[in-house]
Amino acid sequence: MLGRGSVSSNTPANGYRGITLRQAALVAGFAYLLNPVSYAEFSIYPKLVVASNADQTVLNISAHLGLFAAAIFCYIISFIGDVIIAWALYVLLAPVNRALSLLTAWFQLAYAAVALCAVFGLLDVYQLLATPYYLTIFGSGPLHAQVWLRLHSFHLTWSMSLIVFGIHLVLLGYLIFRSGYIPWILGIALCVAGLGWMIAGIGPYVLPNANLDFTFITAFGEVFFMLWLWIRGWKVREPTVISRVDSRVQ
Repeated sequence: MLGRGSVSSNTPANGYRGITLRQAALVAGFAYLLNPVSYAEFSIYPKLVVASNADQTVLNISAHLGLFAAAIFCYIISFIGDVIIAWALYVLLAPVNRALSLLTAWFQLAYAAVALCAVFGLLDVYQLLATPYYLTIFGSGPLHAQVWLRLHSFHLTWSMSLIVFGIHLVLLGYLIFRSGYIPWILGIALCVAGLGWMIAGIGPYVLPNANLDFTFITAFGEVFFMLWLWIRGWKVREPTVISRVDSRVQ
């Protein structure tokens, strides 16, 4: 008679999800890579919006409404892409801690939702300047003030959402640090990036006159993680589980 024993099974820990860790890593990597928010924020937006000059800003946007619409489209695509990234990263890190991975994904989804709501202000700006009738109703001065208010509201709301995004990155960094199948140094880099985004997000409210440009340096942690997902993600190994089987042979 054989007593209680154990049988080892090399079944992938996430095989029942319908997507492997490698596939999840590649989806997240390409979603990061194809995210156009940097093009909108650092290329298009500065060409149209002139600091402390509402009149010139209105003239620039009015003369390049197509370019402004392209920026809006880039922002929308970027924030929708965050939903895809949140899903892929949840699958990638669920074997580490399913509950914490789900919480991490929810923080990214909350960030994307708030950021998308902020984009509605830019849609209002487009409508105000693309419809000549609004100039007749408001007049030049009030119309420019409306545009200026909505442009600033967009960035202030987005800044607030970055606090939530920072929390997401800190949790993501912790999961990566504990994973064992993603380099732990990337986890630390993402935690630093998360703290940087939280400082950048709360800065306009707590320290409106402070120069917080240095916080963008911390974002390189995200860049390194993106490159790792893109270059090395296809080599991620599936964690295995050990199943205990009670068997008694008489």
